[in-house]
Amino acid sequence: MKAQKAYPALPLAIVISCEHAGYRVPAALQSLFVGKENLLHSHRGWDAGALPLARAWARQWQAPLFFTTISRLVCDANRSLGSNALWSACTAQLAPAQKKAILQRWHSPHRQAVYTALATLVQQGLVLHLAAHSFTPVLHSIVRTMDIGLLYDPARQHEQALARHWQQALHRQAPHLIVRRNAPYRGAADGLPTWLRKRLPPERYYGFEVECNQALLAHGAFPAAVLAASLEEALVKLRLKV
Repeated sequence: MKAQKAYPALPLAIVISCEHAGYRVPAALQSLFVGKENLLHSHRGWDAGALPLARAWARQWQAPLFFTTISRLVCDANRSLGSNALWSACTAQLAPAQKKAILQRWHSPHRQAVYTALATLVQQGLVLHLAAHSFTPVLHSIVRTMDIGLLYDPARQHEQALARHWQQALHRQAPHLIVRRNAPYRGAADGLPTWLRKRLPPERYYGFEVECNQALLAHGAFPAAVLAASLEEALVKLRLKV
């Protein structure tokens, strides 16, 4: 029987981002949030636990990490300029000049930094962008039982394949975790990876938002290591190498 030819794994670079890393409000805007401290500290103000997750991945792969600690209630770095969710009720009524200043100071620099890093690396080969997020375990009195969501564009076959293998690897390595694809949100909806897909070579860019249940993070069952190990297993299946 003729031996099957072994092909080398393709190199893949990783870039990490975290769009809702904190609930900080710039000094010039703090008057808009007086008496709204509980709102700022809630899931509406930031993604609790997302930044430690992103930092763990950055250490794991020695990957560049970009994050913003300005609250999403000031302006949402994960939303595009035309999105209805870009501004919260706290900032929606600001004058156009004030909004422009906020975007130039806090919104555009984060997104541009992520894009620049990816655009540089994508010239050399394949790039995987992991955006770390977390979601509230209870929304509108409904308990969310899932632990991890892998968000991607199902119209992109390479992202779909990686998502499928990643979910399977997670099930093997951590069968106690409930992992869903494109839940609790849709990966093709407005978000930083969706914005980047329009600007980077489709055959070289893999964009994923990884959503972790805040209850999972709060109870100390920190999933950074198992998410990293299962991702590496999935990449091997696709003959990709970090």
